Amino acid sequence: MITTTPVSPDVDALGTWLPVPGFGVLAVNAFVIRAARPVLVDTGLAALGEAFLKALEQSIDPARLEWIWLTHPDPDHVGNLAAVLEHAPNARVVTTFLGMGKLGLLGLPVDRVHLVNPGQCLDAGDRGLLAVAPPVFDAPESTGLFDPSTGTLFSADCFGALLPAPAGSAAEVDPGVLCAGMIGWATVDAPWLHRVDRGRFRESLQAVTDLQPRRVLSSHLPPAEAMTGTLLGNLAKAPDAPPFIGPDQAALEGMMAA
Repeated sequence: MITTTPVSPDVDALGTWLPVPGFGVLAVNAFVIRAARPVLVDTGLAALGEAFLKALEQSIDPARLEWIWLTHPDPDHVGNLAAVLEHAPNARVVTTFLGMGKLGLLGLPVDRVHLVNPGQCLDAGDRGLLAVAPPVFDAPESTGLFDPSTGTLFSADCFGALLPAPAGSAAEVDPGVLCAGMIGWATVDAPWLHRVDRGRFRESLQAVTDLQPRRVLSSHLPPAEAMTGTLLGNLAKAPDAPPFIGPDQAALEGMMAA
């Protein structure tokens, strides 16, 4: 099931929750930005293809889309790209050079690609959308975006959290549970964090602070309003957390039996 939820006057979240056995649930979000030149941020899970298209249609006529911004071409971000492109004949796919290469390897269309790099802006008609490199990522081509006109940061996988149950907003989650869930997700999604220079990592977090986002929309967290300081503080603890070690085969069989 995918729900279409307004998170601001010009942004809808197309969201679902993915069960992660033994760890809780993980939000999987795409977003529609109703700019003068409308933007879809990511295209969801292929397994929910028909539901995703219906949710998209509740937010906007896909034929109006001019941009499809891919934060990175992982399966939960490009699952319905081909289908959306069929319904959005005028849309261009925004990615990086490396992202374009991965799309080609996945057999996805690359003839409608528009390349951006962090620090560059995309013209959305009534606003410029700034491409940003998130401080935590699981793919080198990961590129978030910041809308200065609304103070909204679309952060890709960064600030995601494994949570015990779905929530309508990050503010609804107990602060301790949110912190543990964010650290848990960061250690899973970015195992390199344990090897990173702490000073350089603080610089990457400071780059987010400098943007002064009022709203953070992560691919894997409920919408977070006026919580940037809290989110950054939680994430700052991740490099010193115990590394994630996944279940082995015996543990997996035990989980399946239970």
